[in-house]
Amino acid sequence: MAGRLSAAARLRALLLVQVVSRIGNVVTTVAVPFLVLARGGSATDVGIAAFVATVPIVLGGPFGGALVERVGFVRSSVASDIVSGVTLLAIPVLAWTAGLPTWALLALVFAGGLFDAPGESARRVLLPGLATAAGIPLERAVGHFEASARLSVLLGAPLGGLLVAVAGPLPALACTAAAFGLAALVAAVTLRGLDAPDAIVSGADGGAAGTVDVGTSGGYRRDIVEGFRFCVHDPLFRLVVALVLVTNLLDAGRSTLMPLYAAERLGGAQALGFVTGTFGGAAFLGSVVFGYVAHRLPRRIPFVICFVVAGGPSLVVPALGLGLPWVLAASAVSGLAAGALNPILGAVELERIPEHMRARVFGLLGAGAWAGIPIGGLLAGVAADGVGVMVTFAVVASCYTVVTLAPLTGGSWRLMERRPGGASRSAATPPAPDAPR
Repeated sequence: MAGRLSAAARLRALLLVQVVSRIGNVVTTVAVPFLVLARGGSATDVGIAAFVATVPIVLGGPFGGALVERVGFVRSSVASDIVSGVTLLAIPVLAWTAGLPTWALLALVFAGGLFDAPGESARRVLLPGLATAAGIPLERAVGHFEASARLSVLLGAPLGGLLVAVAGPLPALACTAAAFGLAALVAAVTLRGLDAPDAIVSGADGGAAGTVDVGTSGGYRRDIVEGFRFCVHDPLFRLVVALVLVTNLLDAGRSTLMPLYAAERLGGAQALGFVTGTFGGAAFLGSVVFGYVAHRLPRRIPFVICFVVAGGPSLVVPALGLGLPWVLAASAVSGLAAGALNPILGAVELERIPEHMRARVFGLLGAGAWAGIPIGGLLAGVAADGVGVMVTFAVVASCYTVVTLAPLTGGSWRLMERRPGGASRSAATPPAPDAPR
């Protein structure tokens, strides 16, 4: 079947896999905090669970990227979803049979997230080749890829909230395991053949359906060192990782605080699902719309404006203790702005990273950007127990606004803009650092 699909059909299949896999992750983020609360846990316990869920993403990024280049991109995507599904299914199975001690719950949550980053990196590496073969501009393809991730929030968050409210967190996790299984099946059937080095897969129309250049390897350890050196030497990526590390730390705090705020003031899991789904739906719309106009706009100034708006309203409203209608409106505004961020960053990354290094560099950049998330979730839980949810929201909002203004300082941030003629990096060797323009 895979050999008969055109490039456009395979691209759509890749986006479908991303949506379904991400839906599984979103439902998990809704169900696990309420499972902890249902077992008598405190806000600190929710923060600990968030810490355990995100640490494996940080660990899996740098080590998994180089592994993906050896295992193969499609096989890595399939294996990632299978591992996530099996570990999540084990949580309700153990709870309903032998029992589920807290250490086992945390261990399974950890294991389930360990291969998420490599799986997504693998799908991201497949994107530009399929987009080129399908005749789709890079920024539009990245916008569609990021929109698919946002769509998963739109669908997964209300679904997760509804499942938790109606059936409970354990059945919700059992259903989530099925979503991961579906994602693995779709990838295995529709993307098969793209793992081969320099693979050119013919579509139904006889044209090239996608190209994957995996390059050459100098050994696993050397590949990791080479990718790390590239990230450290690139002046723009140093700034991007530092900025996104801090904002993701603050976003992790928001993710830990929102279930607590929903339990206290909004009515519980179903309200949380609607809030998260509203944000995801607005971000999906923002990603799609921005993907069609991004190639006509500058990058840095829209990036700053959207970043500030993405954090502000959704943090200020709960800091003021307002009700569900206000929270939903703020989530919609923030989501629309957030939808433009990843398409901009994704296009910049694909332009600047040599093709043969993309999987490992994506993993390293993702690990750096995610490094603050475990700490953010844990600190937010502790702070909520100490000074209250609303005060913690106010602190996070203030920090977020200040930090996201950083690209206005200029310097290497100007490297976000397109190169003359839209030229991308050579795939042969890592580049020398650029001078700020």
